Amino acid sequence: MSGPELSDFGGGPFGIYVHVPFCATRCGYCDFNTYTAGELGTSASPQSWLAALRGELATAAEQFAALPTATPEVSTIFVGGGTPSLLGGAGLAEVLDAVRANFMLAPDAEVTTESNPESTSPEFFERLLAAGFTRISLGMQSAAAHVLKVLDRTHTPGRAVAAAREARAAGFEHVNLDLIYGTPGERDSDLDASLDAVLSAGVDHVSAYSLIVEDGTALARRVRRGELPAPDDDVLAARYERIDARLSAAGLTWYEVSNWAAGESAACRHNLGYWDGGDWLGAGPGAHSHVGGVRWWNVKHPARYADRVAAGGLPAAGWEQLTADERYTERLMLAVRLRTGLPLADLDAVGTAAAARVIADGLATSSADRLVLTDRGRLLADGVVRQLLVP
Repeated sequence: MSGPELSDFGGGPFGIYVHVPFCATRCGYCDFNTYTAGELGTSASPQSWLAALRGELATAAEQFAALPTATPEVSTIFVGGGTPSLLGGAGLAEVLDAVRANFMLAPDAEVTTESNPESTSPEFFERLLAAGFTRISLGMQSAAAHVLKVLDRTHTPGRAVAAAREARAAGFEHVNLDLIYGTPGERDSDLDASLDAVLSAGVDHVSAYSLIVEDGTALARRVRRGELPAPDDDVLAARYERIDARLSAAGLTWYEVSNWAAGESAACRHNLGYWDGGDWLGAGPGAHSHVGGVRWWNVKHPARYADRVAAGGLPAAGWEQLTADERYTERLMLAVRLRTGLPLADLDAVGTAAAARVIADGLATSSADRLVLTDRGRLLADGVVRQLLVP
């Protein structure tokens, strides 16, 4: 297929997401575009992926250079996966070098990598800091061994906290820990232990997501067979309130429904770029991009991705030009989740009428002419969005 037809940049921040598709094992709840060595065989490797990544970045830089507006400086980079830390410190440094070879980074660029606690070490973090990374995001999920077992996580309960402390000791100011709550078998005491561990680690950012049973995953098959119960909505709501209360008391404030930070400087600027409707290049197998209202997504399998890059052009599997209605819907869906809220002036007639009802129901407030979710509204954020969109 032909590549995406770009007209210009959208004028917002510009970030780059790099997708590392490799994992040592597959977690039972995960439906991301990832592959173990056994699944790939000899069809792809970290080396062939990195060579293809360099090619994609070079092609994208060339196509962006033809747009009317000069390519903006890269304000954020996020290396995700998969398990980027499987590349090691040297491999991740090569990834950052590949970006720098094709794009200009802003002097204060935020550069994040996700890491699995088991594939990190003090030396790993020292190497990343020297390479130019500024932020670490560690997958913790839970401090309870039996919860990690249900999720098929391989790291030991205390390793994530130890890794966070190692990252801080290496000199990283910004460190995030991810939690998953509502796993079958998780008790209130398990969540409390996880929160105790997170707060003991000295991190300045926490992401907490309710467990979602995705179709096609090992977890979904276990739920379907009756081996595990499906997550309970009332339990999930109670757990969210418990998380918010503990983190808020410790000085971590929500800035997006599932994210808490110790001040504005600790918020993940890369994700804010998504939520604020910025432009980004998604490089790597299955990665999604958005530039000036055009969205495209890469072919998923690493071997096919490498073949497409070698053939020339961007390795897009498909692309679309967003309509005005689609852009309005996406803007609303994302902005409502932010603590800064959605400008009331951005709403159409349907949204304006619905906003009045949402405020009357106590799900949001009108603060500085912006619609901002209340604590109760955060629990029902998806329902608020539906009310604002549907007459």
